[in-house]
Amino acid sequence: MTNLLIIEDETRMREVIMMLLSDMQLTMYEARDGAEAIEIFDSETIHMVITDLKLPKKSGMEVLNHIKEAKPEVPVIIITAFGSIDNAVEAIRLGAFDYVTKPFTEDKLRSCVEKAMQISQLTSEVKYLRSEIEGKYTFNNIIGNSSEICEILRLAGEVSHTDTTVLITGESGTGKELLSRATHLNSPRSKGPFLPVNCAAIPTALLEAELFGYERGAFTGAQQLKKGKFEIASGGTLFLDEIGDMELDVQAKFLRVLESKSFERLGGSKTVHTDVRIIAATNKDLEKMVREKSFREDLFYRISVFPIRIPPLRERRSDIPLLSHYFIKEFSTAFGRRPPVMSDKVMGMLYNHPWKGNIRELRNVLERAMILAKGGDKITSRHVILHESHEKPLGELDLDQIVKLLIFEHRVGLEQVERRCIQYAMEVTGSNVSKAARLLGLSRATLRYRLDKLDE
Repeated sequence: MTNLLIIEDETRMREVIMMLLSDMQLTMYEARDGAEAIEIFDSETIHMVITDLKLPKKSGMEVLNHIKEAKPEVPVIIITAFGSIDNAVEAIRLGAFDYVTKPFTEDKLRSCVEKAMQISQLTSEVKYLRSEIEGKYTFNNIIGNSSEICEILRLAGEVSHTDTTVLITGESGTGKELLSRATHLNSPRSKGPFLPVNCAAIPTALLEAELFGYERGAFTGAQQLKKGKFEIASGGTLFLDEIGDMELDVQAKFLRVLESKSFERLGGSKTVHTDVRIIAATNKDLEKMVREKSFREDLFYRISVFPIRIPPLRERRSDIPLLSHYFIKEFSTAFGRRPPVMSDKVMGMLYNHPWKGNIRELRNVLERAMILAKGGDKITSRHVILHESHEKPLGELDLDQIVKLLIFEHRVGLEQVERRCIQYAMEVTGSNVSKAARLLGLSRATLRYRLDKLDE
């Protein structure tokens, strides 16, 4: 239901307006003067306003200014006498939605109100969707309290207030797009568009047209001009996911956009200027690709001004319990259930799994577990289905190669290896000596002895 505030000092005119609009989905509020109107507007949730310009106490113009300062999205329809059209035009300039002149017809008034209702509903919907998106993609929804996540949030927070190009690296499923959206929404460009483009999902010939757009007749099937993502995202952020899959010829054109903020559409000669921030992401080793000549060195240095690496989940296992509880709560809300508890065995399974699919895999495993639990108050091991790791066991030859690398190439001593193994085991088990000992294949007493030696 739309709340309409009618501001008119003549009782008869207010009654006429209310009668003409009585069959519409409106809840109507009345005000006899400008001061009363402002009081109602500030105390109630008003979605649209109809006001006369000539009012006691405060004029219609003063009311309009107050509304536009408080809630500029609320449409205001002005009622004016025939000889005061200049005032109505001035009101439009100040932000009024439309005006009707006295005496007005029923059709004219209803037409104005219907259009204003549509605008009001669309504005409310956009506002709601924006709040939903902002709620979902804030830094608060990047879950974890490990040192790695704290460092990522610190870096992203610092760079979000700038226009600097960002390169986010990490395996698939680590949350690269989530971090890029949060960076955008916390930047001065947050009111502008955020456009993601997956370079790996679009064939090379189409990727060029997608990014730069094309003129009519540029190629067979190009029946009309189409703007590219660089043009559409102007004023906002363009997120280029899997940039390592971009072909060299497209890379050359992209480099020019980074350097000059301009480009030409396919089949065109007119230079198009753009004001867009670039956030790129990849799960590939771009430095290796540069050495192999499959990625331009100059482009690599342009996009890696501010690199952020998101570590795989197996490198920050201490975040697994926190992430698990977050996803369980999310699915409980979605399914309309009370959050079930997870058994210690389940948490152990989750903690020790290699998580090749990272956070995405963890989320999918827990969603499936919630469905299999059928509303029960506990998730047990039979509800948790984990994909087996297909990695081959480490052989003697592999161990020999590791030892050679450590001793001959990196000059790492036995004491350093032992210290690092123990530190890692303690980190991933949350400093639980018994669990760390089992992980290292030692007795608890032996590990305790070695920990004491490390502290000396």
